[in-house]
Amino acid sequence: MESSDTGLRREVGLAGAVLLGLGSMVGTGVFVSIGIAAGVAGPSLLAATVLAALVATANGLASAQLAAAHPVSGGTYEYGYVWLSPAFGFTAGWMFLLAKSASAATAALGFGGYLLDLVGTGSHTLRIAVAAAGTLMVTALVAGGIRRSNMGNAVIVGITVTALALLVVLSVPTVLSDGLQNFTPFLPSDSGAGGYAGLLHGAALMFVAFTGYGRIATLAEEVREPRRVIPPAVILTMAVVSALYLGIAFAGVGVMGAAAFGAAAERTAAPLESLARMLDAPLLAPLIAVAAVTAMAGVLLNLVLGLSRVLLAMARRGDAPGVFKRIGRAHGSPVAAVWACGLTVAGVALIGDVRVTWSFSAFTVLLYYGITNLAALRLPAERRLFPRGIPAAGLLGCVGLAFWVEPRVWLVALGLLGAGLVGHHLRRRQKERA
Repeated sequence: MESSDTGLRREVGLAGAVLLGLGSMVGTGVFVSIGIAAGVAGPSLLAATVLAALVATANGLASAQLAAAHPVSGGTYEYGYVWLSPAFGFTAGWMFLLAKSASAATAALGFGGYLLDLVGTGSHTLRIAVAAAGTLMVTALVAGGIRRSNMGNAVIVGITVTALALLVVLSVPTVLSDGLQNFTPFLPSDSGAGGYAGLLHGAALMFVAFTGYGRIATLAEEVREPRRVIPPAVILTMAVVSALYLGIAFAGVGVMGAAAFGAAAERTAAPLESLARMLDAPLLAPLIAVAAVTAMAGVLLNLVLGLSRVLLAMARRGDAPGVFKRIGRAHGSPVAAVWACGLTVAGVALIGDVRVTWSFSAFTVLLYYGITNLAALRLPAERRLFPRGIPAAGLLGCVGLAFWVEPRVWLVALGLLGAGLVGHHLRRRQKERA
């Protein structure tokens, strides 16, 4: 592998940045996590989606102005180092690697679930095997460079958005004919899903579905004119995805009911295909399955892309082995970092449980974006694009939602965070002695 320590190539414009954001967001979030969130939020899933979108928008704007002020690979890992401290920077990088590896594993499992449903066969074990194999195939594509990745991503996004829009349109008559009965009571207070606790838990799970905009910031070193391109790219991406997610939440709960929608997500990791089969449109379920398979591949592509860039940034600062900062001359891609991330995701997918992987991702990514907002609050006035109240609201939202995830999940995440910080401290001390 020919390699160089030179910078990455700036090849992404506004359209490419929006497509990268859509490719990261319109995937696991809509095809899997909306169903998972329905299982805990009940009919209040729509309110949970709006709350998650508001918190994510504040975070997205904070990320956009940080990326415009410091346009290098690494996202909040870099911002933490520059505007907070090395400990905050490392924590952000470590949280990102944990969170997005879990998100990517969820996407891989969704890919396996929808693909096997499409061909009419499969088992839990086979789904895991297909998830791991799909991850390795996508990793090989990402290793070929950002231009090839963006071309594949554009095709995937086009297929996915068209199929989902059709699903929403065809669901509306069924929902209205039932008199919206599946939305009452909106906040059930029994021992099942719902209530204010369920709404906040659902919002925490849905928050992760919106965080693909962070890929735009993470890839800032490959964006042309980042100060001009990144903020509108984030805003456009958030607007399109918010409308799409609300439409799917309305369709899923309205047609199936929240409990059945949630059960389908945990049982098959393919809830939207179950939704499509309940509508009077014979070709819709296969179309949704095809769109889901391409969308999951798109999410995997974008997540492995983002993970590798953060690992590249960590290697540049000495927080990861130096081999991961090498950039292949042939395609301008950090090949070693890409394969390290891809193999890690394939390993996490062996857990085989989308509820566990997505919940873990929710907690860790909320911590990550909490640091994003802290860094944005430290930006000098002359480099700020938006009022300080926006990152302050984002920080409050992240902290407020994080601990509504199951305690067993955030306890494991905090344990891994502690282990990472200890390892980071020991590595630094060893370097100082050398």
